[in-house]
Amino acid sequence: MVYRSIGAEDVSWGGRTHSEVSDVADSEGSVFVLPVGSIEQHGHHLPTATDTVLVDAVAQHGAERVAEDLPVLVAPPVWAGYSPHHQSIGGTLTVNFETLLHVVEDLADAAVEAGFDAVLLLNGHGGNISLVDSAVSTIGTEYDDVKVASLTYFRLATPWIDEVRDSDVGGISHGGEFETSLMAHLRPDLVRDDVIDDVKIVYGSDPYDHTADEMFDSGPLGVYRPFEEYSETGAIGDPSLASAEKGAELFERILDELEVVLTQLHEQSGG
Repeated sequence: MVYRSIGAEDVSWGGRTHSEVSDVADSEGSVFVLPVGSIEQHGHHLPTATDTVLVDAVAQHGAERVAEDLPVLVAPPVWAGYSPHHQSIGGTLTVNFETLLHVVEDLADAAVEAGFDAVLLLNGHGGNISLVDSAVSTIGTEYDDVKVASLTYFRLATPWIDEVRDSDVGGISHGGEFETSLMAHLRPDLVRDDVIDDVKIVYGSDPYDHTADEMFDSGPLGVYRPFEEYSETGAIGDPSLASAEKGAELFERILDELEVVLTQLHEQSGG
């Protein structure tokens, strides 16, 4: 499977005419999905657009799952994320926290003004989590009659990730088994297979006992550290355990979870 981000798919805002967008927005319980990604280093084997590619694919395919049953459109992704901790390694384009927050708020405002009854901020980058969660409050307090929600897509896999993974805790992390498998499934043309076996396997090291070991093993303590203190290559985890087959299973199970979220947002918004 090679994923194409914007086409004439039924769920693509960018592929619709203005009248077609209005028809969807004016339907009862209409849902607007805004994917938010990043452009940042992902080691030597994955492209800098990894987070944006993945969250956009999840958004598009998740919306397609429910498009026959509810009115939903997916915006083109916000590709710039909040990634200052990756800059020292290179290959990273970041924006200020306040700048990105305002962009997300403004796009949500535009969707509400267009007539949408629900807004889902679908995030694909760890550094954006607190931002999209904050945006839910700032947007939600402005529109009492609109359902506003945020979701970091990879957290949908938390309850069952151990059924799919082969690595120990720490082997998923950044550019590890999880993201490399998804990219191998969705965009194999962007994965540098020839260097995966040469990637130094890094399970992360942290002097603090209460910080997160990886995206699926969160800790209560947050500490700022530039990424070079975690990894020389920019990747953390074990990409050698990744496979397209594993990526396909991860992707479909994540879509199963997202289908539930979108359906419930629609129902709670008058659909």
